[in-house]
Order: sequence, then structure tokens, then C-alpha cells
Amino acid sequence: MGVSFDLFGTLVDVAYPTDPGAAVADALSDYGVAVPDDWDDAYREVHIDAPDGAEVPLPAHVAAALRSRGVESPDNAARRAVITAFDPEVTTRPGAVEAVEAAREAGPVGLLSNCSVPELVARTLIRSDLDRRGFDTIVTSVACGWRKPHEQAFEALARGLDTDVSAVTHVGDDPATDGGIEAVGGQFLDVNEVSLSEFASRVRAGETTWR
Repeated sequence: MGVSFDLFGTLVDVAYPTDPGAAVADALSDYGVAVPDDWDDAYREVHIDAPDGAEVPLPAHVAAALRSRGVESPDNAARRAVITAFDPEVTTRPGAVEAVEAAREAGPVGLLSNCSVPELVARTLIRSDLDRRGFDTIVTSVACGWRKPHEQAFEALARGLDTDVSAVTHVGDDPATDGGIEAVGGQFLDVNEVSLSEFASRVRAGETTWR
């Protein structure tokens, strides 16, 4: 059995900026970029035409928003500003470490996260109680190009686990996104219904069916 976990809201809780656009603007200013007066509008507008389910990296969106107002972001300032703005405060959720360890005893383990911010998943894991080495593959939407519930996201995960997606149980907190694995034949376990600690106990008891 292959098991994958969602990260944010499932294994960890992260304190996000209350106003992401303003946080990015502050960081852009720190990196010497002249932020447009109507930045709030520019940040909220769609600037990149992407296919349904595709991930638009936030630095690309920020750079495009600046260009729409005639402002350039030299020296990769958009990327650096986004990474600075989303510097995470991380709390590991109860049972998370135990759940990952139990899953490893049963088979390959992956992490599949919707995240448009480069490096955020890696920095989150470093600041959590989780051991990055406990995952056989780590797939982020910003890296693979697709967001859950798109089937391409789950297929990228399955390739990383070297298994068929139908053999994967995905553990997450959002049926609308994480539950998308069921459309490609896998199983979804909702941590709002089965706690991480209970999941660990049931996996160690040999349970493999969660529907």
C-alpha cells in the first residue's frame, strides 16, 4: 500500500500573512521595486492564462502583475519577495509524526501539496517535527505544474512512489482537493473524520481499506 499526505492543514498548521498582497508589496519595496499605487488591484487580477487545474507559480503572477503596471522586477525580485512574504511559522499537528512513521512501516510514503510558493514546502518541513527523509517522494503543485484535484497531480505522486495511483491512499483535510484521488481510483482518508493517531493505529493493525 502506498500512502501520501497533504501538508498544510493535515500534517502541519502554518500562519499565513493576513494580507498576502500587502506582505508581498512590503517585500518588493525592501528589494528596491517601485510598487504601483494600485497594487492591491493588480495583485488580485488574473495575468496568466493557465489551463484548468494548472498551477501558476506566485512569483510569475507577481512579476506579471508588476508588468501590467509598467514595472519590472530585476534580479529575480518577484521570487525573492514572495519567498520573504511567506516565511512560515509552523506547528506540527498532533499525531502527524506517528502517522507518517506508521505509513512507512506499510509501504512507500509521499507528500502531495498544493503550494504556489517556491521553497515553502521545504522550509515548512524543516521547521516542523517531521523528518523529510520519511517521504519517498515530495510533490508540490508549483513543481509538477498541477493542483489537486487534477488527476495529473496524483499521477505525478504515483510516479514518484513507483506505484499505480489506484494503489495509493491519500490523507488530507479537504474533500474538494485531496478527495480528487478517488476519481483516479485511489482512496481518500479525511483527517476530519479519522484522526492521524487513529490512522496510525489502524495502519499498524493491517487495515488498508478506508472507503
